[in-house]
Amino acid sequence: QVQLVESGGDSVQAGGSLRLSCAVSGDTYSAYSFGWYRAAPGEENREGIAAMDADGTLSYADSVKARFTISKDIAKNTLYLQMNNLKPEDTAMYYCAAVLSDYVVLENYWHMDYWGNGTLVTISS
Repeated sequence: QVQLVESGGDSVQAGGSLRLSCAVSGDTYSAYSFGWYRAAPGEENREGIAAMDADGTLSYADSVKARFTISKDIAKNTLYLQMNNLKPEDTAMYYCAAVLSDYVVLENYWHMDYWGNGTLVTISS
């Protein structure tokens, strides 16, 4: 199994940028696929926004495409989410998740095996 700890959430104005980090520990890093999810205030459903499959294939939700970038630093065992041109509708709790699989199904958050506790991002207009 893996342990995930997110950081980097903050309050910024619309148009600004943030970089979220997810420290990964535990099992063999390369065996997992990873994703970033978010839950808007008051929402239970988690929206999948960015994924990195075990082979490095990247995918994004339409809502963040061209604004957000997922990446990883293998040496630091850390997953990142670079978020640019932030909008008020990006306000949410952001979660890092991992699945022992070759790929992530962004639409199905229940597909993921492990979750961090989340980091809060607030965007003001």
